[in-house]
Amino acid sequence: MTASAPEGAVAPVTCGPPQNAAPRGGPPAGPLLLGVRHHGPGSARAVRAALEAYEPRVVLIEGPPEGDAVVGLAGEEAMVPPVALLAHAVNEPGRAAFWPLAEFSPEWVAIRWAVRRGVPVRFIDLPAAHTLAMSEGRTVSEGEEQLHGEGGEKPHKEGDGTVPGGPHGGGAAGDTPPDGLQRPAGQKIRLDPLAALAEVAGYDDPERWWEDAVEHRRGGRHDPFAPFTALGEAMSELRAVHGDGGHGHDLLREAHMRLRLREAAKEFGSAATAVVCGAWHVPALAEPEQPAVTADRRMLKGLPRVKAEVTWVPWTYRRLARRSGYGAGIAAPGWYGHLFAVPDRPVERWMTKVAGLLRERDHPVSSAHVIEAVRLAETLAALRARPLAGLTECTDAIRAVLCEGSDVPLALIRERLVVGEALGEVPEGAPAVPLQRDVERCGRAVRLKPAATEREMDLDLRKDTDAARSRLLHRLRLLGVDWGVPAHSRAGSTGTFRETWRLRWEPELSVRVAEAALWGTTVYEAATVKACSRAVEAPGGTLADVTALAEHCLLAHLPDALPVVMRVLSDRAALEADVGHLAQALPALVRSLRYGDVRGTDAGALAEVAGGMAARVCVGLPPACAGLGDEGAREMRGPLDAAHQAVRLLTRGEPCKEGEEGLAGEGQAEEGRSGAGLLSRWRGMLRTLAGRALVPGLLRGRCVRLLLDEGSLADEEAERLMRLALSPGTPPGEAAAWVEGFLSGGGMLLVHDERLLALVDRWLTGVPAEAFTHVLPLLRRTFAQFESGVRRTLGELARRGPAGEGAGAAAGAGEGLPGFGPGLEAARAEPALETVRLLLGGARAGAAASREDGSGPVDERQEVRA
Repeated sequence: MTASAPEGAVAPVTCGPPQNAAPRGGPPAGPLLLGVRHHGPGSARAVRAALEAYEPRVVLIEGPPEGDAVVGLAGEEAMVPPVALLAHAVNEPGRAAFWPLAEFSPEWVAIRWAVRRGVPVRFIDLPAAHTLAMSEGRTVSEGEEQLHGEGGEKPHKEGDGTVPGGPHGGGAAGDTPPDGLQRPAGQKIRLDPLAALAEVAGYDDPERWWEDAVEHRRGGRHDPFAPFTALGEAMSELRAVHGDGGHGHDLLREAHMRLRLREAAKEFGSAATAVVCGAWHVPALAEPEQPAVTADRRMLKGLPRVKAEVTWVPWTYRRLARRSGYGAGIAAPGWYGHLFAVPDRPVERWMTKVAGLLRERDHPVSSAHVIEAVRLAETLAALRARPLAGLTECTDAIRAVLCEGSDVPLALIRERLVVGEALGEVPEGAPAVPLQRDVERCGRAVRLKPAATEREMDLDLRKDTDAARSRLLHRLRLLGVDWGVPAHSRAGSTGTFRETWRLRWEPELSVRVAEAALWGTTVYEAATVKACSRAVEAPGGTLADVTALAEHCLLAHLPDALPVVMRVLSDRAALEADVGHLAQALPALVRSLRYGDVRGTDAGALAEVAGGMAARVCVGLPPACAGLGDEGAREMRGPLDAAHQAVRLLTRGEPCKEGEEGLAGEGQAEEGRSGAGLLSRWRGMLRTLAGRALVPGLLRGRCVRLLLDEGSLADEEAERLMRLALSPGTPPGEAAAWVEGFLSGGGMLLVHDERLLALVDRWLTGVPAEAFTHVLPLLRRTFAQFESGVRRTLGELARRGPAGEGAGAAAGAGEGLPGFGPGLEAARAEPALETVRLLLGGARAGAAASREDGSGPVDERQEVRA
């Protein structure tokens, strides 16, 4: 926001004192106006000293008056900053605004000082009821229109992740709008008071000037009111020159502040009232030349309003930073918190913190490193004519000494210390919607505590606690509260009994919870109602959306919502005519069948719908693929691959014998027989596509590859189809598409499956010389998609020649297995035989039994291969 007074120093802008100011060296004659910079530790220290000396009977704070009802909670020990006042419209919780406060915020220091001494605290800014009402569709009151026309600032709307600029819901004076928000047409460029004062003082960096003038000025005997008097003079000069500075909306806020200030002065006395507000507003609140009461009331008359509720919510240092989009944010909340908390030697204590963090990460940092870093920081400050080493000097010294010139550890230091990972706490007595209380109760039940630090958590769903955590996180995701986001497991497990989540609690999630409270008072009830509503009331969604919703219901264990979703799914699947949509929707549905065993859910209805959809895909794909262009073929390839994997999973990937089960679930013999038939029909459909000339080459080549991987297509047949597709009479583009479909995603497969590599090699060596120049660019385009290591290995294998032609072919003659050499190399395999026998167990006993039966000696290599 705006600047606060230098502590122990005179502001660089000099002018005569305001008419209501008392002579230097004593308190003012009228209300004590403490102009501050939001989230400034220097302002916070100065406010505390001024309040101690002035001892007011009432303290007025820049903030929404609705916060008066909950301000008493700030005195409880359970209230740990950073926290924020959250105001939201009762009938539209997504329209909300935050007023963040940290431990080093001057407003927080004033609130704590007053509450703990029994002094009344009142907020005097424009009510949140007006701020929220104006956040959508700017409405200008009559009085404001007369003064500014259309030049007012448009307040910000919360609900899409943006944070209002400053602790007043609509942008602080001197703040820039949050990222992504456009300035209304015709609005003047907004003045940054900090930048203006820094420029007068000869600084090109406002933050550096602020640190030198305020944050680095400590201790000493001085007049506690002098800093605020000096800064008030500076702001008076700025406003005399620049007027409202482009902050047209602030005139509304200042009119309301004056009305509340007059009320408090009438009740408690003008000389017993203290006001903590942005320094930019101080000239507007000074008693001389104030507009009349009737003028202020006329300006506020007719403002739109909504019914609003206010409560306290936890906040984080990361969201307090300017880079998060918070307009009144600061560059380094962690650094400012450090400056406010430490009693002395801030540089030495900061270097100690950094050293401790680096040691935790196994960086070699000694006491000598810390001493040299402090010396370098102080030397840099002296060279730059600064009163104390600031964050810039400390960072330069840390990079040079502790990090040995590397910026990699600096990224960790910035995240953990400069910005910080603090997360505030709010007492249980703070007002909250019932759903918020249930979220907290469920979190405690499964031992999940909100944290600002991002962390990964692996869950084993076979354990009751982990399964309950999974259900809670999935239900919250269904409600739009992304406390946890699914992540890929670093262990590489693909089993259905493991999940990996990335957890981080963001302050905006409190708004999401308030929005979700419309669906119910508990997490389970709200998730169930919302799932049913999404299934029934979303006719414009695709079939894949409904299947994904069904999968989510199983993951979240919502048995009351699943029948409704399945009924909608069955109806939509029966009416869906697009085979591509059916193929895209099938994988999510089939994946859900895997959850029955671990999660204890009934997936019988899903199996029935999935089987019907898979049968329809088998019938509808051949005509849907005929006559497609290049673009259509590429779009159909994804659904084809997805449907193939889904059918394999649905039938467990193997042909079922009579009476075996092919679908998930026990005792489903009939479904098992249908699974065997489905797999047979699917493979038949792939054969049809592979041999149909009207089907694009990309899809024909892909079908051949899928059949070959399944083991249901002989090498000779695959080679014949390849020769037909790549014959000289085939257009080069069609041939290239066939090769791409056949080899896509198969780089590693070619490396490890010499059978497939030999098949491609035989075709390539048989290409006539006159056609080779046309084939080569097509192959280069396909093989260029492989990683460099894969291409290098393939070149080595091609140079060596097909398996069986090298020196090792003579060893261990035998039929061999598909994709492997014809036999074992005895010399290389001998050292491993004993270990393999121990691992398998009973191999020797089996061999001895064979000899006793008179069947003759048994080759140990054959035992191992078996």
